[in-house]
Amino acid sequence: MLPALQLLLIGLYGLCLLLLLGFSVSQWQLTRLARRAYAAPGLPPLTPAEWPLVTVQLPLYNEVFVAERLLDACAALRYPAGRLHLQVLDDSTDETVALVAARVAHYRAQGVHIDHVRRATRTGFKAGALAYGLTRTEGELIAIFDADFVPQPDFLEQVVPHFYLDEARDTRTGVVQTRWGHLNEEYSLLTSLQAFALNAHFYVEQVGRQQGGHFLNFNGTGGVWRRACIEDAGNWHADTLTEDLDLSYRAQLRGWHFRYLPQVAAPAELPATMDALKSQQFRWTKGGAETARKHLGAVWRSKQSLVTRLQATFHLLNSTVFLAILLMAVLSVPLVFMRARVPQLEPAFQMATGFLVVLVPLVFYFRTAWQRAALDRPAPRPGFMGQLLLFLAFSMGLSLHNSRAVLLGLLGQRTAFIRTPKLGLMQQPGAWRGRRYRTSRLRSGLTLLEGLLCLYFLVGIGAGVYLREFGLLPTHMLLATGYGLVFYYSLRHAA
Repeated sequence: MLPALQLLLIGLYGLCLLLLLGFSVSQWQLTRLARRAYAAPGLPPLTPAEWPLVTVQLPLYNEVFVAERLLDACAALRYPAGRLHLQVLDDSTDETVALVAARVAHYRAQGVHIDHVRRATRTGFKAGALAYGLTRTEGELIAIFDADFVPQPDFLEQVVPHFYLDEARDTRTGVVQTRWGHLNEEYSLLTSLQAFALNAHFYVEQVGRQQGGHFLNFNGTGGVWRRACIEDAGNWHADTLTEDLDLSYRAQLRGWHFRYLPQVAAPAELPATMDALKSQQFRWTKGGAETARKHLGAVWRSKQSLVTRLQATFHLLNSTVFLAILLMAVLSVPLVFMRARVPQLEPAFQMATGFLVVLVPLVFYFRTAWQRAALDRPAPRPGFMGQLLLFLAFSMGLSLHNSRAVLLGLLGQRTAFIRTPKLGLMQQPGAWRGRRYRTSRLRSGLTLLEGLLCLYFLVGIGAGVYLREFGLLPTHMLLATGYGLVFYYSLRHAA
């Protein structure tokens, strides 16, 4: 290999490492802020003198397995009589329509104010449904639950008071977001790893952002908006795949305040199949990149502090981590051979093994989330380091799939809104077989590449052992495990 090419390879690896280090330090800072917040909890909110009108919007699209469960939970919400409106925004094209219609009729006969809202076309997908629903309700506050959520009866009683800071109404609080719970965390390895990642976001990241006065995001569901905030920020837009993140930034750039309640959980079902998880990951990562493309300039033109603008940059660009991971991973195997043949580049190779140093702040971040989650579990789960290593491996294994999504988002390529199917899978492993709502059949090209990458990193492991170059061995073991898991589940759940 020519010296110039060698230096280019190491330079690219170093740039990726610096990017990952920046994100890692950002998470470390949020963890410090979150721990400070937990050490000094705020005062409880005041009960409003007059409870506002609340509309609960339930966007649905072909949710035959969970629609009735959602309606039953929302019909059981406790709230002052005459102040609650349930709005089922049903864009379904299958028998979900009949199931919902029957359930709505059942609860309407019991005196529940509930409407079954249908549109002629599914224009704008979820964002379009939410915007359309606003034109058909007078609610001052708008609660939103996706089909896989099962809110507790006291959800509104816990959340609505947080729109009030004192005796007068706090008219600048635009959103109160709650933490997601997990109905099926123990269902499989796939669901437990998702819960591990989401807990870090909800127990640490969101808490840290609130404590530091940084930009928060509405998580698409399990939260309540002030209607005036939605309208002032320009209503729901369908030009990104993450309409929730988009509206969150537009609202906060206009001076609205967001509040986050880690003590209030909104239980939900985690995707239990690889095709469902990949569709969700694609939407989140591509949508995040689209939102960054749309709002990053406005963030840096705003009057926010430098730290807040930096945190917002890492927040909006966090999906680009997958690009760095994928590039570093591909470059890491040639580095093993270069290290054996070019001894004078030893300092550069020491830098390459520094990937493990990047993980140190992340251990602090995930460990804090693990500890906080343990307080809310009846039986805390053991094995933090094993779970962390499996999660890191699995995340690396998704880097090819997610990098494609990020690139499409950054380049402004439009793609269809593919929702995450909700299958009502709670306790029976294997029950996904034969289920409808597959988001895609086996993507043979991408899945084949994931399998080949697993073999590629096994070659890296073998080369490292043969050449007695062990610096990148832990990284290659994580990569081989991660791509192996993703390849295995992709094949298994496509059967």
